[in-house]
Amino acid sequence: MRSVTKDNITDVFMGYLSQDTDPRMREVMGSLVRHLHDFARETNLTHDEWRTGIAFLEGCAAVESEDHHEFVLASDVLGLSSLVDMLHSTPSATSSSVLGPFHVSGAPPLEIGGDMKRHYGGPVLLVEGTIRDEAGNPIAGAELDIWQTAPNGMYASQDEEQDTYSFHGLMTVGDDGRYCFTTVKPVEYTVPSDGPVGDILSACGRHPWRPSHLHYIIKAPGHRTLVTEIFPEDDPYLDQDTVFGVRDDLVMTYHQKPASEFPDGLALSGKVTEPFLYVEFDVTLASA
Repeated sequence: MRSVTKDNITDVFMGYLSQDTDPRMREVMGSLVRHLHDFARETNLTHDEWRTGIAFLEGCAAVESEDHHEFVLASDVLGLSSLVDMLHSTPSATSSSVLGPFHVSGAPPLEIGGDMKRHYGGPVLLVEGTIRDEAGNPIAGAELDIWQTAPNGMYASQDEEQDTYSFHGLMTVGDDGRYCFTTVKPVEYTVPSDGPVGDILSACGRHPWRPSHLHYIIKAPGHRTLVTEIFPEDDPYLDQDTVFGVRDDLVMTYHQKPASEFPDGLALSGKVTEPFLYVEFDVTLASA
């Protein structure tokens, strides 16, 4: 195309797309290129800035691994992950939130009332709740994938000192939809900032901190899978999460209780000798 110019290059690109292209592919790619071209024109993007952008992508690829997903992290800190979540959340169900780059598939089974704290120090946290449908009925047999950081603020996939599935568990609820487990109180932590994403944060004058939270993936037949996180209301980073994951309905409250009130029938029953934290958090799944 000899007559391509800075003003018509976007239309030329669209003309290159085959009419046989999948309509959704045409819509997404066309919109992506239009915005990219408009961005370059609006900012009068220089060659050096373009090369910096390419170097950022190459840097993400260089550190990408099975256990470290720098591209996902970039999407998270730019707010794209959370925006996609919010675009597809169902108002009548519990909000979704970011998956994050450190989920480990294949977590071991965790019985109802089971313990993930094990030998780790820190306050015992007892978490329970009910998984319901949009009508408020318990969902029997729902599968709950749980994970969190250790007290040092690191996920198992980041920390050679932890087992592969440390602070990970896969629970199947009963007919009453109830889930229950013990763990250690999660801590706030920083996202990895020693790679290209860290450079972006520094350049923008942003901190890398996330509020403490528990991760859930909940699946049940006939319902949309929910990927979400829940956050304590007293966390200092609740209103400045670097990956924009907090939603009003995902905020919970820890209640401190004496050891004498720790319930029977759990893995840690009879073993808790100090005050523990308790939270009840119900989850609503949207219909498929």
